[in-house]
Amino acid sequence: MTDTVLPGVDLTSPDLYAERVPLEEFALLRRTAPVWWNAQNRQDHSFDDGGFWVLSRHADVRAVSCAREGWSAAENGSIVSFEGDIGREAIDQQRVLLLNMDPPHHTEVRGVISKGCFTPKAIGRLEEGLRERAHRIVAEAVVHREGNFVTAMAAELPLQALADVVGFPQEDRARIFDWSNQMIGATDPDFQGDPQESAAELLAYAFTMGEERRACPMDDVVTRLVQADSPDGALSPEEFAYFILILAVAGNETTRNAITHGMQAFFDHPDQWERFKEERLPMTADEVVRWATPVVSFQRTATADTVVGGQQILAGQRVGLFYASANRDSEVFVDPDRFDIGRDPNPHVGFGGGGVHFCIGANLARMEINLMFEAIAELAPDIAPLGPPKRLRMGWLSGVKELPVRYA
Repeated sequence: MTDTVLPGVDLTSPDLYAERVPLEEFALLRRTAPVWWNAQNRQDHSFDDGGFWVLSRHADVRAVSCAREGWSAAENGSIVSFEGDIGREAIDQQRVLLLNMDPPHHTEVRGVISKGCFTPKAIGRLEEGLRERAHRIVAEAVVHREGNFVTAMAAELPLQALADVVGFPQEDRARIFDWSNQMIGATDPDFQGDPQESAAELLAYAFTMGEERRACPMDDVVTRLVQADSPDGALSPEEFAYFILILAVAGNETTRNAITHGMQAFFDHPDQWERFKEERLPMTADEVVRWATPVVSFQRTATADTVVGGQQILAGQRVGLFYASANRDSEVFVDPDRFDIGRDPNPHVGFGGGGVHFCIGANLARMEINLMFEAIAELAPDIAPLGPPKRLRMGWLSGVKELPVRYA
């Protein structure tokens, strides 16, 4: 396989995303090579198959995401690129994470978690409390007149919501924030610490919490998830610990980055900020997620020879589902490079392309995003940037570490 479209480009390069999301390259691929071979050097990456196929069009991302057979998340995991050689054994060990499971085991585990944490009724009960938390977060930030939006505002509500959903003490959220940063920021020199050690500490924390609830049940989510006689089934100690680990990342990192990118989008499109302050449109959260697409890509592995977008994919080959590209597909979105908080319909794939791995916490994330911007609109309506965002060096996540702002 030769590359004549983007020679020498690796769309999972951490250095690339430390500077920008490659929207121009995605647009070129959608026009000329919608299923494109991204070569990878074995010395730089942990997979030994030479590379993977990039799916850049909305239709192809959706098709693979929604397919009931022919694709596996467990075979090679969902992370399309690990910098350096972490080893095959380490990749295989990640099959205990929900996003790396295949049915039927995935269906069983997801069902227990969904019934225990993410029913519409359970999420609805959180709304008033989270609205109060959002106002308190913004009120405490504006006292300082200026600061880092990421840590002062964007990160706080997802962390506090995570504590409410799971039931761990609010005072522990700083530790969870640090652990998740060190795990996600493994390729970023600004984050100190060992990602494997941080993951081990978080797993130990979760394991201890689960064991305590087994011994002394309480009227909370943790007890419902771990009690063997729970009417909805229960998670094993290992499954529960890894659920907390993935929730610390998926429920924290992605939502805080969506909120941060959303604030930057409002800075770049002041007319939309004025519109939001006037109308408080509920579809704002979905446009923020489409625009930001915090998870740039996940991957699947073909379990049988197939054809996607006119390109033959062989059994065992990996494909990258590039949500950030699909969310700018002009075949689906009118004027896709325009930030429009009233966009309707908005069939974005920022929560995944559908299918069994659609984000289990999507409704909670939407709620958090809207509540944060509502609180900012009320308490810091004249918020403004003091400098450009500082991006995370990560090959599959569009993250922001710093966004300096003044609040009034």
